[in-house]
Amino acid sequence: MRYVLAPLFRVWFYLANFIAIMILFPFIFLTSLSPKTYLQFFYFERLWAKLVLILCGFRWKVNWAEKPDPKGQYLICPNHTSMLDIMLTLAVFPMPYLFIGKKELTKLPLFGYFYKRTNILVDRSSYSSRKLTYELAAAKVDEGMGVCIYPEGMAPREEITLAPFKNGAFKLSASRGVTIIPAAFHDCKRLLPYDNFRGRPGLLRVDVLPFLQPQEDSQEEIDRLRETCYQNILSSLKQKEK
Repeated sequence: MRYVLAPLFRVWFYLANFIAIMILFPFIFLTSLSPKTYLQFFYFERLWAKLVLILCGFRWKVNWAEKPDPKGQYLICPNHTSMLDIMLTLAVFPMPYLFIGKKELTKLPLFGYFYKRTNILVDRSSYSSRKLTYELAAAKVDEGMGVCIYPEGMAPREEITLAPFKNGAFKLSASRGVTIIPAAFHDCKRLLPYDNFRGRPGLLRVDVLPFLQPQEDSQEEIDRLRETCYQNILSSLKQKEK
């Protein structure tokens, strides 16, 4: 039965994305035209994300070790598991931030257009692209903007609980003195994995873990931040598996 229901659910997921964008289209189009109106765009982007999740029958429950200042600047670092990650990140965290995401997302109809206009894209196969992406992210942080980086880089194979973290987010934190928010997403992979024959609505549990404060700008500090973030998220994920 899942070979019928799951593909139908995935079709509805994409349709719900389109419906939510069309409902909000005048607002997200106008506010995406200029960086000066990004804060307004972010409000409607969050509304879009919540609308998609609700239309698809997803609920979310957040366990907060700490709560961020809605006007604060942070680097958000969740584990990467599913197409739901962007929507869930937007639904959970209220303070303005940009995403660093793979350039392949620009190929998605409508969503790709707005994603390209309002976020930072990276070609992970290109060193020059990764270097430019870091420079653009650093510039945005210097302007006071928060950033969401999935530190695994790409969603790992389903049998991998948590892939090794890249340095980018932690180098940015150490060099700019910006607080890191580690977050564990427990159910995105289970409810909507990268498998066309699996997918269903349900509860999305999130653990927002203790914030990490950078102490200095050094390679040792980058390593400390990366390892602490990794171990805290891994521990949270393993606890929920039991």
